[in-house]
Amino acid sequence: MKEMSKIVRNVTNLVYGFIIIFGFYIIVHGHLTPGGGFQGGAVVASAFAMLLISYGQLKAKKFLNINIFSLLESCGLTMFIVVAFLGLGTTFFYNFLANSGSWFGNMVIPGINPGDMNTAGVLPLMNIAVGLEVFAGLGIIVLLMADGAEYTKKKENAENDR
Repeated sequence: MKEMSKIVRNVTNLVYGFIIIFGFYIIVHGHLTPGGGFQGGAVVASAFAMLLISYGQLKAKKFLNINIFSLLESCGLTMFIVVAFLGLGTTFFYNFLANSGSWFGNMVIPGINPGDMNTAGVLPLMNIAVGLEVFAGLGIIVLLMADGAEYTKKKENAENDR
């Protein structure tokens, strides 16, 4: 996969950060607005796919390492399981932070939530874990698909040279 034109690379450099910030916004605000960990993780992964497409596989492989994506995927899954087991004294997935007055544990005002970020208990933590898992998993899929496309292209070129 060759790199694209300078215009595409410059637009990618300009938009890349905004896409990642928007993805994290969707992850963190998942308990207040439509979205959450899966949707935000997919948006962040699309930013990395855009980097891979615009810079080409050889340049992108220098800063998109599949081992780092695998480590991030494991961290997201581990974080989700740890948060699920923290409330195990009562029930599995117990929302132990809700109404506790601690981090993400403010009391919820009856009626419509005015947008207070700290009212969801463990839901934002689970959204972050799912977002990390989805972002890393889709990043691995994109990198493996790029490897497969490159392998297929080399194989076709070798068959055509015969």
